[in-house]
Amino acid sequence: MTDIKTALITGASRGIGNAIARELKDNGYEVLGTATSDSGVKLIQDQGIGGYVLDLNSSDSLVNFWDQIEAENKNISVLINNAGITRDNIVLRMSDDEWSDIMNVHLNGTFQLCKRALKMMLKSKWGRVINISSASASIGNRGQSNYAAAKAGVEAFTKSLAKEVGKRDITINAVAPGFITTDMTEQNKGVNAEYLMKEIPLGRFGEAEEVANLVNFLCSSKASYITGQTIHINGGLYM
Repeated sequence: MTDIKTALITGASRGIGNAIARELKDNGYEVLGTATSDSGVKLIQDQGIGGYVLDLNSSDSLVNFWDQIEAENKNISVLINNAGITRDNIVLRMSDDEWSDIMNVHLNGTFQLCKRALKMMLKSKWGRVINISSASASIGNRGQSNYAAAKAGVEAFTKSLAKEVGKRDITINAVAPGFITTDMTEQNKGVNAEYLMKEIPLGRFGEAEEVANLVNFLCSSKASYITGQTIHINGGLYM
């Protein structure tokens, strides 16, 4: 790159988000990462990455976060909407909060961050947005109707947004991982691991770094003609 671009990654203290933050930092970006706690922010900062507290389930937290970004004159060129939570339950037992918390973090949070970051990208007439989705959006998952619905919404949002801003050299894509070895998917191991492996043609779980490599490519000039797409990275679990 001829100039340093600033990338914002939500949920950057661990897992896929942390791998993306480290990959982009290694490729010359100024990287900003968010976490929901001060301890998570410290983990980010200890890696030489700008750390900020952000809880996407709180409108006050969103306001405070953007106030801080603007006070520091940060110009976001790349936005990675990665932060995520799970509130698994079957529909008949799912509470209103278990549904709304997932929608707030995954879908409403993505909308709110895109809306603010895109104002910066439109002025620069260049930008990259990558929304982290999930294979669950395409294949469903028992006990995750809330999560799958939110991620399917993110993918539809990605397509529509790509049509709105494409003429300003801004690409909007989604990346949909399958089973990736992270803290969030650790519960899928153990007794279920052997069954899950049989469902994956490559016979293994993916690594967070593999997702980060794909995201780095989508941020680069080599991916300048790719927009409005959901790119699956799942070892063949979903084709």
